[in-house]
Amino acid sequence: MAGNSLNKIRNQPVYLLIIIAYISICVLFVYQFTSRDIVFDNILKTGKIRVITRNNSHCYYIYRDQPMGFEYDLVNAFADYLGVKLEIIISEQWDEMIPALMDGRGELIAASMTITPKRKKRVAFSNGYMATQQYIIAHRDNRDIKKAEDLAGKTVHVRKGTSYQERLEALKREGIDLTIELQDNTPTEELIQQVAEKSIAFTVADKNIALLNRRYYPRAVLACPISDREELGWALNVNEHKLLKHVNTFLNTIKKNGEFSRIYNKYYADIDHFDYVDLRTYHRRLITKLPLYNSIIQKAAEKHDFDWRLIASQIYQESHFDPEATSYAGAYGLMQLAQSTAESLGVDDIFDPKQNINAGVQHLRDLYDHFNKADGLDRLFIALAAYNVGQGHIFDARNLAKKMQMDPDKWSSLVITMPLLAYQKYYKNARYGYCRGKEPINYVKQIMIYYDILKRRSLVFNRDNGSKQDLL
Repeated sequence: MAGNSLNKIRNQPVYLLIIIAYISICVLFVYQFTSRDIVFDNILKTGKIRVITRNNSHCYYIYRDQPMGFEYDLVNAFADYLGVKLEIIISEQWDEMIPALMDGRGELIAASMTITPKRKKRVAFSNGYMATQQYIIAHRDNRDIKKAEDLAGKTVHVRKGTSYQERLEALKREGIDLTIELQDNTPTEELIQQVAEKSIAFTVADKNIALLNRRYYPRAVLACPISDREELGWALNVNEHKLLKHVNTFLNTIKKNGEFSRIYNKYYADIDHFDYVDLRTYHRRLITKLPLYNSIIQKAAEKHDFDWRLIASQIYQESHFDPEATSYAGAYGLMQLAQSTAESLGVDDIFDPKQNINAGVQHLRDLYDHFNKADGLDRLFIALAAYNVGQGHIFDARNLAKKMQMDPDKWSSLVITMPLLAYQKYYKNARYGYCRGKEPINYVKQIMIYYDILKRRSLVFNRDNGSKQDLL
């Protein structure tokens, strides 16, 4: 009797629905619990992590046959941290990145993506690794926009699907009557260029991107902020809990050990430094003056294994491409050679561009070879500083670094010790005496700004094949 009653209950549709729902919840729970490890374990098993990003100046690009970019360097360091290889997946469309992630075409997105409530409904985000803020970008001649409310009646061009679009739509809801012109796939850098050329009046960019591009397009300026501070983060699928844990641990680790600062400074160092007149002059002379000496520069740079763009940038810093330049300190020509240095390198005519450039690059190479205990950019910066201020003062700065228990082969150490050599307390015991130690620091800094601009001018994005092409 009792069995018949139970069978009757089991035959009821409601009971069956409850059973199905219960089983579904259990399956979903088990899937979510176990899927936490599937993606991460598969990364370790295959020895590869696929990262979705964009081909642009701040994410990923190829320069001199080498992959570069702020996001690339970060994810490459993460791949090393995991002990796996990195595979870059280029997304041709900004709004294709999250679908590509959700479809399993990559394990994470690293593309300077702002963490927004709308995006968090679709993906999980790492802890923020860099703060930024959205700014209206306007032409230097346009002084009308000082606050968000001034956008009323204006048209702002932004790429579709970005946080910029979200913010502009929020401003409209707040009562600012602006027009949003959406671009299907125009990169932010190109929109900034269009503002500089007055093809469009306004666009929006994160502050770090805007400040960096201001070097390349000096007429495009940051008019006013239109958002609070926001964080950039890496995006992952919502169930990738184990991978997310490792990402956050990694980001925390590189923030503590200085690796993040090293990568950041490689791309964004001194982006706040901006001299409009100087940069406009530099851009003009890259067109009018550099071609006169470019062949000589390239051959000399290749002979001594330097990037010709670096040498061109150093020459501009030294002489502004003036072959007759003479300094108060007795330095001459394009590379501002001292007479003694020129004679030691066999220069007959110090004002002859070919002789001057070849001797100058040879001198830089000799200095670079001398400081062979330093590595990478540290070695290059130390050699450039020695070219500017003399090898002796670098010797004193290195000795002072040792006394202060700092690494004498790190540029970051000499940035601290060189300025101290302007004070009697320090230079009275230095072998080479007083030194205007801030000058070589500014010298290196300015060369690297010029170098960054010249590299950018030498690269153009080819949307058809996702590559960069040399223009010079």
